[in-house]
Amino acid sequence: MNGPNDPTEGAFPYGFLLVDMALVVLVGWAVWWVVRYLRADAMTRQSIRQAVRVRWGWKRLAPMLNLAATDKTPTALASLANTDGKPIKPRVLIPTLKVTYDAYGVIARASCLPGVGLEQFQKAAPHLADAWKCTRVAITQDKPGQVVIRGVRLDPLKLPTEHRPTGDVPDETARWDLGLDEYAQPVSVDLTQVPGVTVAGLPGFGKTSLINRLLSDWAPSPCVQFACADGKVSAAHEGDYADWVQRMFAFVGDDLEEANKLFRDLVELRRLRSAWARKALGVKSMWDVGPSENWPLVVLVIDEAHTYFRDHKGSDPKTKKLAALAAENARLVEDLVKKGRSVGMLVILATQKSTGDAIPTFIRDVCPVGLSFAQKTAEAAVAALGEEIREWPDANPINLQDPTYVGVASMNHQSQPGFTRIRTPYVSDADAARIADSTAHLTADPSALLEAFLGPRMWEGDVDLKKADADAA
Repeated sequence: MNGPNDPTEGAFPYGFLLVDMALVVLVGWAVWWVVRYLRADAMTRQSIRQAVRVRWGWKRLAPMLNLAATDKTPTALASLANTDGKPIKPRVLIPTLKVTYDAYGVIARASCLPGVGLEQFQKAAPHLADAWKCTRVAITQDKPGQVVIRGVRLDPLKLPTEHRPTGDVPDETARWDLGLDEYAQPVSVDLTQVPGVTVAGLPGFGKTSLINRLLSDWAPSPCVQFACADGKVSAAHEGDYADWVQRMFAFVGDDLEEANKLFRDLVELRRLRSAWARKALGVKSMWDVGPSENWPLVVLVIDEAHTYFRDHKGSDPKTKKLAALAAENARLVEDLVKKGRSVGMLVILATQKSTGDAIPTFIRDVCPVGLSFAQKTAEAAVAALGEEIREWPDANPINLQDPTYVGVASMNHQSQPGFTRIRTPYVSDADAARIADSTAHLTADPSALLEAFLGPRMWEGDVDLKKADADAA
């Protein structure tokens, strides 16, 4: 029988309380996971189950793939506990693994060990794909001492996606969100300081939808103004940009003379911007301060670019005139691409086959960013992406001709070596029209904006355009 001062008195109630609290936490955690599982879609549920299997099987799988290290040096505690003098058994160290999931598969972060680093994980990637039942596995360096293992159960390139633009002003003016890569990771390209982009591919494989997304995402910003030359049509209402005309300060169809005038006007704007940038902005390059409403980024879309540059053969007066206009158009667009970067002018050239007869090489080869949807020939793939694409057969756009790959493009990404394939989302005509209509009031002519920004005294002052051309070059 316990005395009145027994120290164990009241211990059991406290013990029960701790057990009850632990059970409440455990039940709460279990309920949270069950609710999360039930609310997930079918694809995500599969990924949740996959993530659980990956966690439970890791300690057994890692040594089998040589992703473990043997530590033969005993710990201090083991040495103290070794009273019989027998050799201490070496320890097998397993990299710690934290696993998350999404609809496409799992994302695991593993710690590195001596002798078990990025190279060893990359060698084991095919075996991890087999063990985890993934279509493919990629290993990248997250930070020193840690790798990211991305395993996709479903091929993101084969699953069509849609993009519904929000109409919000973009956080970064010149960032182009493209879609998802072959590991379902978002891909974007920074078009800051980029003067030109080429987009190639067979008809109906996604070029227009790709440009639609850029227009939809950038149109809400008053710091961007658009112009377009569409070589497929004679008038705007006939083509893909019928709804976008209200958000464009200039539009021309397949008439070479009208296109020539547009290109001349833009080259003149480029020259004036080059002449006044230092005085008006205080810097030589507009990108040092960024686009503004008074000095917006000017985006010129040239769709079916071959219409404006094609070499016309013949000796009759009409053909000679067309040949002269085409040559002049090429010279003017070359000026914009080679000299427009620092003053905030971006040219996007789209065509089916970006060989030298469609986009002159002196324009195409100075565009830093190039994408290609499906192509029929190796020649067309090389023209769009360069000779290096021959060394990356998996990413070659000649492998994208299957209807499954409508909307999939190959590109040489800025942040990684080689080429990557991207699933670009579909943007509906209704969504494009909605954004164009809601942002139409932001349309302004950059030349008029420049004149108003400079004011009459500066605008009427003398400027050395020849010096500005030399500086821009």
